[in-house]
Amino acid sequence: MPTQLNLDLPYRPCVGIMLINRDGLVWVGRRRPKWAGDRSGHIWQMPQGGIGVHEEERSAALRELEEETAVRSVEIIAEAPGWLSYDLPSELLGVALKGRYRGQRQKWFAMRFLGEESEIDISPRNGHKAEFEAWRWAKMTELPELIIPFKRQVYRDVVSIFAPYAA
Repeated sequence: MPTQLNLDLPYRPCVGIMLINRDGLVWVGRRRPKWAGDRSGHIWQMPQGGIGVHEEERSAALRELEEETAVRSVEIIAEAPGWLSYDLPSELLGVALKGRYRGQRQKWFAMRFLGEESEIDISPRNGHKAEFEAWRWAKMTELPELIIPFKRQVYRDVVSIFAPYAA
């Protein structure tokens, strides 16, 4: 049952990126947010981030991918037809997402990675903190089990939508 606080807070608009390599594997990074608690086994995720005021979703996706991974050698190959949302669990309301949101409303993009792995750099740069402490390529079917449980349905939906692009 959603709490009243949950219903009063808005969703944070953001983008998500499924970066697919030439072998059909998907880029995931390992995060350790300070609020992860006992969820530490599920801290692998795809790049994602907020949409700026007056920013177009595709531009936000390319910007977030570059900020988090340094990757620029991509081609957008698909866009999810709608927005996907998740709610934070009650114990994270007022904690995660700077306490200002009940969850996220995400526009997802599939991108083909056209560069070399040497292009990928998750270290802090250009005034942005590091989002990830490690990264790897994963099978698309693995993704829902790698993500924190409250985001799992979004990842199932993203995998379903973009499955044809893994081939």
